[in-house]
This record gives sequence, C-alpha cells and structure tokens, in this order.
Amino acid sequence: MTEELMRDFHISASGLGHLSGLYFYAYVAMQIPTGILADTLGPRKLLTAGCLVAGLGTLLFALSPGFAGAGLGRLFIGGSVAVAFVGLLKLASSWFPKKFYAFVAGNALSIGLMGAVFAGPPLRFLMDIFPWRGVISVTGGMTLVLGGAVWLVVRDRPEEKGYKGFVPGIPRQASLSLKTIGQGFARVGQYRNTRLLFIIPGGIVGCILTFSGLWGVPYLVSCYGFSSARAAGLTSILLVGWALGGPFFGWLSDRTGKRKPLYMAGTLGLAFGWMVILFVQGLSFFQLAALLSATGFLSGCMIIGFAFVKESVPLSLSGTVSGLTNMGVMMGPMVLQPVVGKILDLNWSGQMADGVRLYSVQAYEYGFIPMIGWLCLSLVLLVFTKETHCGQRA
Repeated sequence: MTEELMRDFHISASGLGHLSGLYFYAYVAMQIPTGILADTLGPRKLLTAGCLVAGLGTLLFALSPGFAGAGLGRLFIGGSVAVAFVGLLKLASSWFPKKFYAFVAGNALSIGLMGAVFAGPPLRFLMDIFPWRGVISVTGGMTLVLGGAVWLVVRDRPEEKGYKGFVPGIPRQASLSLKTIGQGFARVGQYRNTRLLFIIPGGIVGCILTFSGLWGVPYLVSCYGFSSARAAGLTSILLVGWALGGPFFGWLSDRTGKRKPLYMAGTLGLAFGWMVILFVQGLSFFQLAALLSATGFLSGCMIIGFAFVKESVPLSLSGTVSGLTNMGVMMGPMVLQPVVGKILDLNWSGQMADGVRLYSVQAYEYGFIPMIGWLCLSLVLLVFTKETHCGQRA
C-alpha cells in the first residue's frame, strides 16, 4: 500500500515510515502493562478488548481523510493488537504441558503469519479493483466480529471448562497500578537472560518486518523491475518461510532440550541470507524466492526466545516477561522502519512518478545497513545468554 498511502496523505518515505511506525510505537508501549494484565485480569478479557479496539482503530485509519486521523488509527491498532501474542502465550502456559510450550508458541506465530501472508498479494489484488479504504474497512469489521467470538469461546484455564489443569493456579491481583507494573518489571529485570533476550529478537524481527512490511516491495520494484503484485508475492514467500520455521524451531528446541545453540545457529544463517538478499544484485526471481524462503524459515528461530526467557524467571512472572520480550521483538521494526525511510530521503535524487518519490538501488542499500547492524548485535549478545536446558526456574 506504499504508493496509495504516500499519494493520498502527501507524504515522503520518511513520513510513511513514521505512519507505519506509529503502530509499533503503541505496540511497544503497551507491552509494559500487557504482560502484567495477562497475569492479573487474564487473557480472555484482554484479547476481547484488544479485538474491539483494533477493529475500531482500523475503521478510523481507513476512513480518515488526513494524516492525523490515520495516524491515530494506527496508534489504536498497534496498542490493541499488542495483547494478542502475549495473551496467547499466557493461555499456552495454562492449557498445555510445559514440554510443548515452545512448539505451541511456534504454531501461534505460524497462525498469525498466515494472516500476513494472506494479506499480501490478495490485498494488492483487491486494491487494483476496489479503493483501499473500502478494503481496509472490511478487515476492521471482521476484527470486531472476532472479538465477540473470543469472549464466547476462550477461557483462561482448563478448569473453567471442566478439564484438569497442567499447572497449579496462581493467585491474581485484584487491580493494576503503576506500582504493580514497576515491581513486575523490576523483578524480571534482575535476570541476565531477560535483559539480553529483550534486545536480541529486535534484530531478527526488525529485518523481516521492515522488508516485508514496508520497504521490500518498492525495493524489488526499483532494483529488479518487478510489478508491485509480483514483488508482494516475493515478500509473502518470506513470511511463509517464517510461518514454517517458527513451529519447527520450537519443536526441535523442545525435542533436543536446548535453547541457545539453535537460536545462535538460526541467527547466523539468516544474517548471511539477508546480506545476500540486500547487497547482491542481479539475482533471478527463483534465486530471490529461494533465499527469501530460507531466510524467513531461519527467522523462525526467534520463537525460541519466548520459551528461553520464560524458563529464566519464576512461572508467576511468565506473562510479565513475555510482554517484556515481545516489547523487544517489536522494538526492531519500530526503530528500523522510520530509520530506513529517513536514510532513503537523505539519498533521494529528486526523481518522482505519479506524485511518489522514487529511490535508487544505492539509496536502498544505504538504508538497509542498520538492519544488518542490529542483526549482528543480536548474534553477539546470544553468546552471553545462559542455557536453561528447557527447565523452569523455581
């Protein structure tokens, strides 16, 4: 949707980066209370409210005539969907044996990415026929319906459905306050793995969401001359690989009883893949497809981090530490999307087409350097993590 948004809201690459980044600003900020809300109110209430606010935010984004309203809608969407993954991880810790936690988390990632995959080429196809505002409005309505379904179906613990539970009940706090939030994050911050695993996934997810979510399509159009639809198809291949890699790495990590070696191996492989994709020119369509698929698959190693960090703190802090880790995950795209846009604008040669700025291949290469830098930092920090051997800290 890059061209449509830049044209309708009269913004440059930097402005588009900030519009997209508003989602991540709110998402990251909401991770501070979300993990603790999952531990106190429970995931059912959290997920229902998230769907309702996300649906309304999507409608606001789609129907706003100007940048300010659209930006506010993006803030609402980002802040509300911030509860989704953490809420699901909290459910996983109650509804499944601990030996399946990483595998379940990987499948959760996979199912979520199916939405992104099915939103890529079909979205582009629909926008070639219908106005983008109408298409996005429909997704807002669907999200409101989903909120009602969550409230009717989801329960926080197996005991609420009459089943036997896997873990003893943990008392909930009656209310949430700034003091509660501060105490929760102070406690999880005492553990070294928590601090390291907060920074590490931002490099992995920052690369994949900055490329597939914003700058990949215009880069492929500029560098290889692909149509927008074909370029969107390629970026969706990246997400398909990620969707497949998450469950695989989660299963393999649970099966081998190791977290750190697999996380390091996957990060090293995808760093090499990104360097080839971003800085080697003249690749064929099939070479690009294979590289994007493999790199996306290896990106699934980041799912290990959620099991890794959960095992590094007491179980009573599982929601809090999951929220903190998910905050680190989204720090990557939150920072990298606008940074890449800013670098593109600094290297813009003045070319335009249909009211949209065109950027050279060299400008994109400069813009992608911070992505590789963060990924390399992630690899270095992984060296200093402490293996848990899939055992829960007392």
